[in-house]
Amino acid sequence: MSRADIDFWFDPVCPFAWMTSKWVRLVSAQREYAVEWRFISLRLLNANIDYESHFPDGYEAGHTAGLRLLRVAARIRADHGPESVGPFYAAIGARIHDTAPDPDQTDRGFRGTRAFVEPVLAELGLPAELADALEDDSLDVIIQAETDEALSLTGKDVGTPIIQFGPPDGTAFFGPVISRLPSEDEALQLWDHVVGLAGFGGFAELKRSLREQPQLASFGVTTDEVGVQEDWHGGSRRLKK
Repeated sequence: MSRADIDFWFDPVCPFAWMTSKWVRLVSAQREYAVEWRFISLRLLNANIDYESHFPDGYEAGHTAGLRLLRVAARIRADHGPESVGPFYAAIGARIHDTAPDPDQTDRGFRGTRAFVEPVLAELGLPAELADALEDDSLDVIIQAETDEALSLTGKDVGTPIIQFGPPDGTAFFGPVISRLPSEDEALQLWDHVVGLAGFGGFAELKRSLREQPQLASFGVTTDEVGVQEDWHGGSRRLKK
């Protein structure tokens, strides 16, 4: 793979990874950073965990759907190049997270079906047969390898997203976990603070458990409530209330 300014490991069903990815898109558009969108699977991370005792209902189906979507992303990358992964993630992420819940689709596993993926492929001008990758578990070897690579940079007790600044030798961290999208100016300020922390070799963690839910339509939050309207490419404009 070609080296970018930022490596960003994502699972498409993770709302916090999605919010952080939109922040990274805001920053990269202003700073002209190149982003390499990499794969990390929550389903593979939790392969040895009993979902019934450790997670709420629906999480196993949701994480499995994320793995299935990453298979499609891996096939898209193989056939159309690494630059095709970002638009695919932007499109599926917007459908999952920036769209109000459909009362007729309560099964989180729906996101890992042809009915969900094929309209996205059509919108991006990609072949419908790429949806065949949903069932291709041979691609899990690739996804597992990238998941393992991410964890080798941060340690194992983390989730998504993982960002590496200045790969291949730069510092990598889990997060930052943000619950709302900053403005363009705020995005740069936050970026500079995070990179400043990452630049100190002895820095390991800054954390608090108190947080608000992600300010996303999938959580029932409207643009009027958060004051921001997002497009599928991570741009935003402030709305008047």
